[in-house]
Amino acid sequence: MTLRHTLLASSLALALAGLAACGSGPQSQAAAPSTAPVAPSQAAGAAYDFDMDVFHPVVARNGMVASEQALASQIGLDILRQGGNAVDAAVGMGFALAVALPNAGNLGGGGFMVVHDAKTGKNVALDFREVAPQGASRDMYLDAKGNVVDGKSLYTHYAVGVPGTVAGMEHALKQWGTMPLARVTAPAAALADKGFPVSETLAKTLQQEKDNMGKWPATRAIFWRNGEPLKVGQRLVQKDLAQSIRLIGQQGAKAFYQGSIAQKIAAETAPHAGAVTLADLRDYRVVERTPVTGTYRGYQIVTMPPPSSGGAHLVQILNMLEPLPLSQWGANSAQTLHYMAESMKLAYADRSEYLGDPDFVKIPLKGLTSKAYAASLLKTIDPNQARASKNIKPGQPQPYESDQTTHYSVVDKAGNAVAVTYTLNTNFGSGIVAKGTGILLNNEMDDFSAKPGVANAYGLVGGDANAVAAKKRPLSSMTPTLVLQNNKPVLVTGSPGGARIITTVLQTVVNTIDFGMNPAEAASTPRVHHQWTPDELRIEKGLSPDAVALLKSRGHNVVVKASMGRTQTIQLRDGMLYGYSDPRNPDGKTLGY
Repeated sequence: MTLRHTLLASSLALALAGLAACGSGPQSQAAAPSTAPVAPSQAAGAAYDFDMDVFHPVVARNGMVASEQALASQIGLDILRQGGNAVDAAVGMGFALAVALPNAGNLGGGGFMVVHDAKTGKNVALDFREVAPQGASRDMYLDAKGNVVDGKSLYTHYAVGVPGTVAGMEHALKQWGTMPLARVTAPAAALADKGFPVSETLAKTLQQEKDNMGKWPATRAIFWRNGEPLKVGQRLVQKDLAQSIRLIGQQGAKAFYQGSIAQKIAAETAPHAGAVTLADLRDYRVVERTPVTGTYRGYQIVTMPPPSSGGAHLVQILNMLEPLPLSQWGANSAQTLHYMAESMKLAYADRSEYLGDPDFVKIPLKGLTSKAYAASLLKTIDPNQARASKNIKPGQPQPYESDQTTHYSVVDKAGNAVAVTYTLNTNFGSGIVAKGTGILLNNEMDDFSAKPGVANAYGLVGGDANAVAAKKRPLSSMTPTLVLQNNKPVLVTGSPGGARIITTVLQTVVNTIDFGMNPAEAASTPRVHHQWTPDELRIEKGLSPDAVALLKSRGHNVVVKASMGRTQTIQLRDGMLYGYSDPRNPDGKTLGY
């Protein structure tokens, strides 16, 4: 089955094609034709038939931004137009998303950034993940009988990890940016002050989280009107958040971690012994880490290391797939998806055993990302039969030792590239706004293993490596990723989606490299996901019925569920930029100039 037949067989893809054709979707600027990337099997410089592209990405020459919120994308593009570089734009967008995408964009959460510095050729992974407060302990979410207390790690003050976003953004700007913090944050402060109409997507998300958010007076004061969550078209004005952003712009991250904002956050959590304190905020530190790297069909993969599991397992799965003739089997064919699902199971089993905060546990990272280890795992995959998850245990990588999150991507005219994934964890995090700040606080503590062997909010099972400990960073699936060729970026991508982030990024990379898709095609192709446990192959609506039948005949427990991931992707080729914001979120937008 060819790429074209696969896409045309997909009802999701056809629906999206109609949306793009009428120009009413988030990519309405994407009118110009594009080229697909050169797959390794294709001759360099081969001619492309533009009419063969099913979907057309946004095309630009000088700079490009892609995010889940059009208002934030516009702010990023404006910064690039004003002479800022990719990091300047990324920091401005980070603050803007805290205003315009309050369920995931944040100042009260944390995340990861992967930066390619075009001048030096250096790639850096910036870790501004939240950390557990000093008062945290291994069994803090268990009752007297040793059972997990429902909701304690999600919707209470004990769910909050020490936020890292503000420190991370300031660090990035100082290290690689060119503009002052006050300048890049000013548009976000103005947007919070002025407000903006609530979109259908945001209104729906507010309604979904009504029960939790409605418990907190400071939260209701911002997101409620007349006793109900804001509705479509009503204006979301965030005066306290605007003031917090201005203070940060004027005083730097110190305002958040030591100044008046810190004092208000500490006052919010003070009645809860063991929760975040002023000392926790004061002691927070950003960490520059060496990215996880790998190769796939001649391309360099540069992605996030632990405490993210994303990079390690992205490379691990790609290593398992590399020996396979995926381009011959076809995109979303039963054979391709069978091997992809079986590889995912093996990687997620390893995740449950080995991944955690590298400052607390020894992670066999070299083994996990070894091509020899991947080859040994690949031999265990039956080409004709799915393997039951109960029969899969974490592997032995040591001998080879020689939902709600948001992602955005930025590339500037100098070739600097930034991939940022940051989060509050679930929608609106804990739902708690620190009174007087306008800042929603995360519920990232749920990403720890509250009890080894017990699943978290995303169904992920963890072990001792990810147990709760004071000052420890919880394990993440966030996977901001750069794909390079000759140490120059050719793809910048990432996605939200909790446990499904890794597999969403995986399919974006495979769709690009193996199947020659442009960013619009890659984003519009139905996705699949398997995370070892529960033992189900989750698929999106629109996958070929023939492929589904063949997968079931091989023993896969195929389950159709809600859409997965919302990628923000920029491709660089022949001096041009091609980008696309995942149509699964209609509020997203890619802009370039």
